[in-house]
Amino acid sequence: MSKTAFLFAGQGAQSVGMGKDLAATYPTAQALFDQANQVLGYDLASICFEGPESALTQTENAQPGIYLVSWVALRLLQERVPNLRADATAGLSLGEFTALAAAGAMSFEDGLMITRLRGRFMQEACDATRGGMAAVIGLEEGPCREVCEATGVTLANLNCPGQIVISGDLDRIPAAVEAAKAKGAKKAIPLTVAGAYHSPLMASAQPRLLEALARIPLCNPQVPVVSNVTALPHGSAETISPILVDQVTSSVRWEASMRYLLAQGFTRFIELGPGSALSGFLRRIDKSAQSFNVCDVASLEATVQALGGV
Repeated sequence: MSKTAFLFAGQGAQSVGMGKDLAATYPTAQALFDQANQVLGYDLASICFEGPESALTQTENAQPGIYLVSWVALRLLQERVPNLRADATAGLSLGEFTALAAAGAMSFEDGLMITRLRGRFMQEACDATRGGMAAVIGLEEGPCREVCEATGVTLANLNCPGQIVISGDLDRIPAAVEAAKAKGAKKAIPLTVAGAYHSPLMASAQPRLLEALARIPLCNPQVPVVSNVTALPHGSAETISPILVDQVTSSVRWEASMRYLLAQGFTRFIELGPGSALSGFLRRIDKSAQSFNVCDVASLEATVQALGGV
């Protein structure tokens, strides 16, 4: 019997218009967007649907916005395929919060509030530092680690074979880019980002996030939720908050997380939320894995049809 994992998008997947056709087509989606606006006390749905892009890309809007659209995609899929169950969940960085909520470790409302706060804390850490990031294409982890050690930057995202993101002081990124090219990278490209995510420059966000997490009830996950930090499932409720706090400055071990699930016999992966980057990473990790994504009406209908829903 096949095992199914739900995967949830991370920051960078946002785009103006995300979730708009879902809300216009399905009453469940519109109700969730209305509920989110009430919980947060401002019109996040309008920012998702209409922008402007400058507002949506602000971290304190992007993070709850992606969380919300991912949750809407999940609920619509469950509504249309009632017998569908996740045997595990995982999410890329921010998406780990959605994965935990989907596994029953936190409520939808608490997840929405905490991602809004996480985004604010991280934005303030960005504003207080001069950080940058770069994508390194076609260089494996070992040589990329050597580049980081030589230039004083950090491995931020280990997404899939040949795709790594580095992070650190903005003044050090150009040297790291050149060093990566010298090591044989096909491409090394500075990214347009607010700061150095998943690096020590985000440390000022950690105590505030820990304090915020202490105010919400956390439960033992009902299914395994793979941690970005360890690439292994979260344990009990008591260990969730420290790992989520560590995640702010730690490398996102996405490839290792997917390889863990593959080794556990998972063969079907459903990406929920804006974009389809996680499905692309999975194809690079294991072409034989079956993947679907739900981000809009067309992808929802295609996935429902493939899964035999109604």
